[in-house]
Amino acid sequence: MEATTPTHNDFTLELIRQLRATDQFGNWAKMSDEELLVKKFVKTKEQLKEIPIIADIDEMLINDIKMIFKAIALSFERKSGVMCNVVMEMSHEGFGRCIVIAGRIVLVDKYFKDAHRFSFRTLEDLYKEGEKFLRQSFETFEQYKPCSKGE
Repeated sequence: MEATTPTHNDFTLELIRQLRATDQFGNWAKMSDEELLVKKFVKTKEQLKEIPIIADIDEMLINDIKMIFKAIALSFERKSGVMCNVVMEMSHEGFGRCIVIAGRIVLVDKYFKDAHRFSFRTLEDLYKEGEKFLRQSFETFEQYKPCSKGE
């Protein structure tokens, strides 16, 4: 596996794998990993101002948001060997939640109230947030591990 740098942590590497896997026609083949992540997940304040406060969310954005949590789940699985599921429920208005579950344990629970404006200001913010969720997943799993056994 590649060496982990501050920008290429386990979460980021998995997110890049997920993005590249969805590029079935090779549209992003010439883009660097960083360019692709910026295109999908980073918006400046000016770009956010162009998005209405109240608007419907499109399916592509829902899939992009879910991909972040899938990357967390798969990174967790690779390190722990414990299978995870990602469940996302989102209204057309951008209200909803995404959870990552390992057995009976909820590793991540993220609520959205305006998902149509979901983004990160910088690429570094994306890296940090993903790594934070992944770290918290392991902490939560260790804390509640005894609860995952039994019927």
